[in-house]
Amino acid sequence: MKKKSIWVVDDDPIYQIIMKKIIDKSDLFSTIVPFTNGKQAIDALKKALKLNNNIPEIILLDIEMPVMDGWSFMEELKQINNSQKNAILIYISSSSIAVEDKEKAKDNKSILGYMSKPIKMKDLIFIANS
Repeated sequence: MKKKSIWVVDDDPIYQIIMKKIIDKSDLFSTIVPFTNGKQAIDALKKALKLNNNIPEIILLDIEMPVMDGWSFMEELKQINNSQKNAILIYISSSSIAVEDKEKAKDNKSILGYMSKPIKMKDLIFIANS
């Protein structure tokens, strides 16, 4: 199986460290790129799409973040006209227990799943095999 690149978009520095360790331990991904908010990630994604390089295959996206939250990230993503963005697999990774968030994720065709934090090894295996 080819290893995929993954971006972790989450403002919690401790969660970022935990996810990096779990992802490294899984040995399922070729690269891990962290972002602390949706704005950083969407700017990097726009640049990557423009230059046609380093496009993530998977994004783990938190909902509640400063500057730009996960829902705003998804709105910005919709505005990007590029066929390659459709190949990005997006999973919500959130500590939110709000039913509205889960329903909103389910109703968005670009979001493939909603996973509660912390993501476990079995979740990463599932994601890597998507």
